Amino acid sequence: MEMTVQLTIDCSDPQRMVAFWAEALGYVPEPAPAGHATWRAYWMAAGVPEAELPADAGDIPESIVDPAGRGPRVWFQQVPEPKVAKNRWHFDLKVGGGRDVPLDVRTQRVTATVERLVKAGATVLRTKDEPDTGLYAVAMQDPEGNEFDVV
Repeated sequence: MEMTVQLTIDCSDPQRMVAFWAEALGYVPEPAPAGHATWRAYWMAAGVPEAELPADAGDIPESIVDPAGRGPRVWFQQVPEPKVAKNRWHFDLKVGGGRDVPLDVRTQRVTATVERLVKAGATVLRTKDEPDTGLYAVAMQDPEGNEFDVV
């Protein structure tokens, strides 16, 4: 049996999250299925009652996909309640290249990614700079407070 994986992230502003995570992951906003101008048009054609669709839902893509087709689809589901607790899972954006890459090179790669993501709306929480153990990583939050690491 074939299986695909979708990661669903609850949020208050799907469009903001699409823009941020597309930038962070190198993904692209997922276009509406063929023959439909928007996801809203697709959902309505599929029989989803308009009353079940929040205002503006699906007018702009609320999901992102890996353009290379390797990673999972990520859907940002609008919910009314705010985030209230620490994530029980998080993304690790592994940009350093692993322990076979010299620490100074890994540090430069992580730092460049952190700077790019701060410009895109992320916040730095803390930096783990442990040269004795060969570790350099930065804990961050996305625009809605979800934690992730850049390693």
